[in-house]
Amino acid sequence: MGDQISVTVLGINYAPEPFGIAPYTTGLCRGLASRGYRVNVVTGMPHYPQWRVSPEYRWKWTAIETLDGVSLKRVRHSVPARASNGRRVLMEATFGARAAVSRWKRPDVVICTTPALIATAAQCLRRRGSVGHRPVFGVWVQDLYSVGLSETQNPGSATARLAGRLEGWVMREADGIIVAHDQFRTRLVQNLQVDPTTITTIRNWTHVQSSGAGDRTASRARLGWADNETVVLHAGNMGVKQGLENVVRAAQIADKDRLKLRFVLMGDGNQRCMLEAMARQTTRLEIRDPLPQSDFADALEAADVLLVNERPGVAEMSIPSKLTSYFQSGTPVLAATSPESNAAQEIRNSRAGIVVDAGDAARLVAAAASLGRDPNLRTELGTNGIAYAAVELSEAASIDKFDNWIKRMLATQKIWGSGDTDTCERFIHAAGRWGQ
Repeated sequence: MGDQISVTVLGINYAPEPFGIAPYTTGLCRGLASRGYRVNVVTGMPHYPQWRVSPEYRWKWTAIETLDGVSLKRVRHSVPARASNGRRVLMEATFGARAAVSRWKRPDVVICTTPALIATAAQCLRRRGSVGHRPVFGVWVQDLYSVGLSETQNPGSATARLAGRLEGWVMREADGIIVAHDQFRTRLVQNLQVDPTTITTIRNWTHVQSSGAGDRTASRARLGWADNETVVLHAGNMGVKQGLENVVRAAQIADKDRLKLRFVLMGDGNQRCMLEAMARQTTRLEIRDPLPQSDFADALEAADVLLVNERPGVAEMSIPSKLTSYFQSGTPVLAATSPESNAAQEIRNSRAGIVVDAGDAARLVAAAASLGRDPNLRTELGTNGIAYAAVELSEAASIDKFDNWIKRMLATQKIWGSGDTDTCERFIHAAGRWGQ
């Protein structure tokens, strides 16, 4: 290993995807590059949250790019138009196969993001079979598959058991693991028998910065939101685990009671068509496309309330990535989620919002209306969110922790071999020229 540390990051999501994991993977790679690392990324074609490949990449098999000092290789993979476990497996498997036969460029460290678990498992197998140069291997956990399947279907199902075994093996193979929340650490140790000394907690950070324009009235007018209505905005993915049927039912209650509430679902996802059909006769619900990043922060600041909505039973599956952006906006958060969920814990820690039970549309309406009537409480909660983001959710502090984590792994793990060409990599590359 020379003076410049070489890192290869493998993850299916990357910029320009605006939501979910992509902003964090992108921020990490950009931050490491700015600190002098040589960073190479193997990622998928932009497809989230709309679950369609972006038009400019639609006919590409492979795309080579450089972005913010980071070398990118985008590979084509399956993208399911409708959500199902089988289609998700196919997407991850096709990405994992393409990533496994791509050149890693002899990195000192390989970091895989999960999701995607199957793709990460493929890289574990490749690294295990390496002869000669064998990089240090790290996993960055944003979601736990075993927990997600147990919360969204029968926890004793064959699928859930298989996911648990695969996830446990992947995590135990890693030299180091990053989790975004301490509850993930507990699950890894107790359920998947992972060595706790390999696990480090590094929080996701705020990646949406205020535009500084400060003209909230103009932003509301541009968005078509009246000053005399309480706007409750959900920004992000419209997927199964969000359970946004609850928001449609809440809007229908507001319609019936003629309340001055406007619920807004802004984003895209595999449940959008269903939600649009369900809300066809609902006047107090607006479903709109994602905004450009430059306008996104303005929308968060222009709303009266920012909404997190989770399907009943989703407690530890993941941490809603939108919370980091919500806190930074200075707008209070309303979370319809289980009291034991990671989201509810974040709300309590930040004192930046209130929590109501998941799936209870009537309570959601009552809480939104109550916040709408209390500008002082909204200001207090919003101020708390900004303070929490500044102290706990700094991007620079998180990237510094990643920098230290990588260097600690390199100090304690041996990179095998020093030849110019990795025999296994040469064989895989030759066998997989279709993936280049």
